[in-house]
Amino acid sequence: MTRLQGKVAIVTGAASGIGEAIARRFAADGANVVVADVQDTRGQALVASLGGEASYLHCDVGREDAVRALVEHALERHGRVDVMVNNAGSPGPSGPIEGIDVDAFDAVVGVLLRSVFLGIKHAAPVMKRQGSGSIVSTASVAGLRTGFGPHIYSAAKAAVIHLTHSVAMELGESGVRVNCICPGGIATPIFGKGYGLAPEAADRSVPLMKQVLAGMQPLRRAGLPEDIANAAAWLASDDASFVNGHALVVDGGVIGGRLWSELQQRREMMETAMRSLAS
Repeated sequence: MTRLQGKVAIVTGAASGIGEAIARRFAADGANVVVADVQDTRGQALVASLGGEASYLHCDVGREDAVRALVEHALERHGRVDVMVNNAGSPGPSGPIEGIDVDAFDAVVGVLLRSVFLGIKHAAPVMKRQGSGSIVSTASVAGLRTGFGPHIYSAAKAAVIHLTHSVAMELGESGVRVNCICPGGIATPIFGKGYGLAPEAADRSVPLMKQVLAGMQPLRRAGLPEDIANAAAWLASDDASFVNGHALVVDGGVIGGRLWSELQQRREMMETAMRSLAS
């Protein structure tokens, strides 16, 4: 496909997981991809596999000077920025609220929310001058419903969704679209990292997570990074030219409610209980 032919796209957190899938999909669709991450070896290997005009830049997305330099790198190399994907992520602290360390709170908000704010802030003036552009941020169903992630992770993702809605009302007037994607259960190394596994072990956890996540939603398989990459490619493309301020849910139906099979089981249990009372 060539739906992104010639477009310049920055993807943060692109060395693994969802970000890597997005970078690969964008490149396959013809985009010139700037890969940003702190995993230098993986990021450079990805760029080598993409070929073409792809490039890598080490970027701590929680630092404004680093994000500014990232946008400047894309401008110096390509002369424009058509797509900004704010994808860098972290599982964050889990457990009861009283046990969450303040430094851990600050760290996860820095990766999940501050980075999105910075990505939008520094892409916005470039895109406004161009009169076009697409900003896509990775949110989560955990930002829409409780029970799908740790407290601080969920709150940060909810803020990303609302920031998307709010900024879309500003930048839309300049021809710049701002949207986000809300993934459901996607089998990536982030789950393993959340349990303290080293990167290599976290990679090995993905097949296990596919099994664990397969039964969570009406569509009986785990979500894959490619599912989110497909959604990001659409939002980045001119095919979505009238889509602005939208939180696109890609979750296999998990936030729709209880599974029909579970309701049927509960109904059968209730019927059994009622029959026992009648006898």
